[in-house]
Amino acid sequence: MNISVVIPLLNEQDSLTELHDWIAKVMQSNHFSYEIIFIDDGSTDNSWQIISQLASQNKPVKGIRFFKNFGKSQALHAGFEKAKGDVVITMDADLQDNPDEIPELYNMITEDGYDLVSGWKKKRYDSVIAKNLPSKLFNWAARKTSGVKLNDFNCGLKAYRLNVVKNIDVNGEMHRYIPVLSKNAGFTKIGEKVVQHQARKYGETKFGMNRFVHGFLDLITIWFLSSFGKRPMHLFGALGFIMFTIGFGFSFYLGIDKLFLNPTGRLITQRPQFYIALSTMIIGTQFFVAGFLGEIVLRTKQGKKRYSIKNELNFD
Repeated sequence: MNISVVIPLLNEQDSLTELHDWIAKVMQSNHFSYEIIFIDDGSTDNSWQIISQLASQNKPVKGIRFFKNFGKSQALHAGFEKAKGDVVITMDADLQDNPDEIPELYNMITEDGYDLVSGWKKKRYDSVIAKNLPSKLFNWAARKTSGVKLNDFNCGLKAYRLNVVKNIDVNGEMHRYIPVLSKNAGFTKIGEKVVQHQARKYGETKFGMNRFVHGFLDLITIWFLSSFGKRPMHLFGALGFIMFTIGFGFSFYLGIDKLFLNPTGRLITQRPQFYIALSTMIIGTQFFVAGFLGEIVLRTKQGKKRYSIKNELNFD
């Protein structure tokens, strides 16, 4: 199979039939063998009924339905697990991503040798204040932190080599950082393509300003995981050692001063250095404990699904 198209969605009943027909037209005109995997992330409208109807009429259409809304990352993870195409294309279901971009994205993976190609919505039809400016700030911070030189991390339209999606773990709200996850997994040939962004035709956006706050917090998380995820003791142990050394230094100074330099002076407990020494040694010990706990969790954690599937359609 040439292409798997993975489409996470939430309450997009108005756009699904039009999106399917558009994708099918592109695939057939380019003679691609393909599958379209819709992942219904807990929709409360008629999205699943429409997906079921499309699947009954078109064998390439496949559906996954979650019991409730688990988030876009979990929906992508479920789609990646089922995908079988040599190239996996992800796009949003709101018709803001253009399926006509698929053939060139496919060629960049199969002919140019990229592991991942991310879309760049250079010209956007979103609110400048509410979305464009925060998005530029977010992308700048992501570039500086991750070292991945992309202009648009959050574009839903991306293409992947199949072994990329099978070797990354997309969870939480890490869908924004799939290029960074891919780089950390050893897939370093990451490209970018300017794609057409279209104004939303139906419904309303599911993302508010809080997604940028969450995005920056996730950026800190992924920096920590990429740097210390395998050995948390390297970070917490180093911090604990520094704090404990500072506390021990103050304690040693107080002991020498009281025993030899100024034995008739103030009590040790009346001096601020005593509390600095006590606090830093306690904090240092806590960092050590955090490091040990992190190592224990890392070695005992079990793989656990972060979502539950209610229905599946057309999967063999």
